[in-house]
Order: sequence, then C-alpha cells, then structure tokens
Amino acid sequence: MRPCTLLAFDLGAESGRAMLGRLEDERLTVREISRFPNGMINLRGHLHWDVFRLFEHLKDGLRLVAGEGVAPDSLGVDTWGVDFALLARDGSVLGLPYAYRDRRTAGAMESFFRKMTRDEVYARTGVQFMPINTLFQLEAMVRDRSPLLDIATDLLFMPDLFHYLLSGVKKTEFTFATTSQLFNPHKHDWDGVLLRALDLPYALFQEVVAPGTMLGEISDEIAVETGGARTPLAAVATHDTGSAVAAVPAEGDDWAFISSGTWSLMGVESRAPIINDVARQNNFTNEGGVGGTFRVLKNIAGLWLVQQCRRAWSGERPWTYDELAAAAAEAAPFVALIDPDDPDFTNPPDMPAAVRAYCRRTHQPEPASVGAMMRCLLESLALKYRVVLDGLRQLRPAPIRRLHVIGGGAQNRLLCQFTADATGLPVYAGPVEATAIGNLLVQAMALRRIDSLAALRDIVRRSFPPQIYEPREPEAWEAARKRFGE
Repeated sequence: MRPCTLLAFDLGAESGRAMLGRLEDERLTVREISRFPNGMINLRGHLHWDVFRLFEHLKDGLRLVAGEGVAPDSLGVDTWGVDFALLARDGSVLGLPYAYRDRRTAGAMESFFRKMTRDEVYARTGVQFMPINTLFQLEAMVRDRSPLLDIATDLLFMPDLFHYLLSGVKKTEFTFATTSQLFNPHKHDWDGVLLRALDLPYALFQEVVAPGTMLGEISDEIAVETGGARTPLAAVATHDTGSAVAAVPAEGDDWAFISSGTWSLMGVESRAPIINDVARQNNFTNEGGVGGTFRVLKNIAGLWLVQQCRRAWSGERPWTYDELAAAAAEAAPFVALIDPDDPDFTNPPDMPAAVRAYCRRTHQPEPASVGAMMRCLLESLALKYRVVLDGLRQLRPAPIRRLHVIGGGAQNRLLCQFTADATGLPVYAGPVEATAIGNLLVQAMALRRIDSLAALRDIVRRSFPPQIYEPREPEAWEAARKRFGE
C-alpha cells in the first residue's frame, strides 16, 4: 500500500498545533508544522474563545504545508469539549463562543434540575454532572433570555465550526456529541426530552456522524487563499480525548487510561455505555470512542493547577515545567494534600493563593516554596487517580493491571512515578502527542488505510514505544491514601 500524508489540527485550551503525519510500512512518523497559543479572552466580564484568530492559525498551517510542496491526502480537526458556536440564518457566526469556565453557568445546574431530576438526566445521557457541560451552558442562556437563541438556526460545536469554516459542511461527530449531555447513547441521537426541557428545537442540532467519516473537501476559497489543493476533510474523533484514547498503545482489556493535560481524563474502554446507580453515584461519564466504543471516565482537574501556578509566578521568573518538576522532587513528601477538583480551583485569580487558603481551611501546613507547592499538587493528583481507579473497579469488575498515561502529562516523569506509586500499578507513559496521533490515524481509517481500532493501536505500538514506571514505596503511599480520603 502506498504511503499517505495526513494533516492534523489539534486545538487545546492552552495551545494549538498543526501536525503532519506520514503513514508508511505500518509505521507513523509525525512532525510539528506550527504551534500557536490559545486562551480565553475576557470581554465585558465574560470569557470567550477567539475562534477567528484560531481559524487564521489553521489557514497558516495549510499555507506552510503548501509551501513545502506537500499535498495531504486528508486533514482533520479536534478540540477541547463541550463549547459551541451559534450561526444565524445567513450562515454568519453569532459572536465569539463562550468558554466553558465562564461564570454564566453559575446556578444553571440547579435551574435545570427544577425541570428534570438529576437521576433522569443521567439515565438519558450517562454523562457526569459538571456545570461546564453544554446542557447547562444552554440552560444558562435560556434562563438569562439570551437574544442569540432567538436568531440562531444552527449550533456547531467547536470542531464542527472549523469544519464549517473550512468546507461549508455542518455535521457533528459522535465522540464530541456525547460530551454535551444532550445526546442519548441508547437511541444514538439527540435527546428530544432534554431539548424540550430547554425549549430548543431539534433542528438547531446537526446530524451525528461516526469518527472516520469523510465530510467532503475544503472549499475552493480556502484552497486558493492557502495556496493548496481541495484537501479531503475527515471527521476524526473530534473530541481531543477521543483521539487521544484511540492512540493508547494497549492490547487486551485489562487496562485503564489517563489522558493527561490541562484536564486528566481517567477511565476504561467499554463496548457499551455503563449507566447504572454505581456510575451515577460516582459521577462517571460515558463518552463515545472510535470503533463503536465508549470511554467510561471521570474528569479530573489535571495539570490546570500546575499551569495556573506557573502563570501566577511568571512575573517573578519564567519557570519551565521541567524546573517545576525538579523543584517538586527536592521538596519533602506528603506535607499538604488537596482535592484537585475542589470548586475553589476552577478558575481563581491566584492559584497559589487558592491552594494556600485550602490548606489553612483544612488545618494543613501551607506550601512554603515553589517546590513544596508543586509537590503538593502532583502528589494530590496521583492520589486522586487512586480514588478514581477504586471507583472504576467498582464499576467494572474485570481486572485492571496497568495504566496507560498519554498526552502532555506523560512527559512529567515525577507525576508518572507518583501515579504508579499511588495506584500500585505499572504506568506505561506515552505517546505524548497521543491526540494528534489518534487524529492522524483515524483519518487513515476514513481513507480505508486502516481497517480497525486494533490495527490502529498496532501501528501506535510499533511507532511510539512507551516508557514504563513501576510502583515504589507502597507503605508510604498507602498511608497517604488514607489521609487523602479523610
């Protein structure tokens, strides 16, 4: 089979990149074409995404590829979850989309639960309750009588929006639809009961297509503007975690995953959604995966806490992540522990101050240095992973014998070791660029170069061997786990 060239746009909440992949002889090579910043912008007290600037970065990536004389066989876009844009009847975008951390969702969950019970919402969607979910973002707009809903004719999730701007196609891909808490996995369609509770028309939402579906080609206008051809456009697993988990280099079914970045998404893969009382009580979510699978997982705050501390300290000196990890390694263990998912850490103006306030409130020593703060955060994350692992074992009795850590957090050697120590399981770290790799290889599925998820993962194992961390110091970590639980 002849080699193929694939272009992935992977947009995260902190940065985005264009990655070019070449699939040849059952191996994938990947190189970065461009990297660009992303972040929420504050407009009149509300947080938004500058999607038009992001779209310019996508076009810049196309120009760079064309400038190298490369004609990709396809391209695909993945992004973070839950956020969306609205279109007017003439196809124009109705303002900058709100960011999921915006304050407008305060009280929206409670407002919606006056219309429908939590138990019924969970039974219909299998999605964990978080105020950032699309369901509650829309409830906030309905509650606040947003005029945008009066004139909107289409809702496009973030990757849908970039597909539309590139090609004019309006579709929603399965893995992203399932993050919204509006999709019914039993019916494999938008849930009409939830939409009626919101008083929103079914026609506002798009047809849902499977990952690995070809959507069409980029438009003549974009091809001319970027100097390239009308490249075919594939619906990859457009939720970034969906692409990342597709690239887990695993065999068998005795493993769990942690997609580690701004968020940590920890879970197991299942052939069907797991929606029962245990899942609901432990607030696990069911998100769509590649090949008809479901990712049964929990969202954990993740490296957001580290990123925000680094940002707070940037005025004093520009710490690198490696320097922060080295400082943590030198600090005393288990001095203070936090719950990474405490609401006080959602989006505080000063993350180090929020952590110190938490420690005072829970009668623990405040971290007195950068290293102590980082040690507190990384140990607490690892112990949170242990708690979630225990919940997964209640949910699915099949054994879990190893953890696959993928994404940017796989580079943090100290966190990977702490994770092995806290869980008592070997940690297989990598690939770091799992999201881009999954994006690229699902494009290969759409092009019929790969025929199954198992074959995709064979390619990942051959191309990107993981680094293995074995558990250490079980007694100290078990004592810390008990203290963390208290």
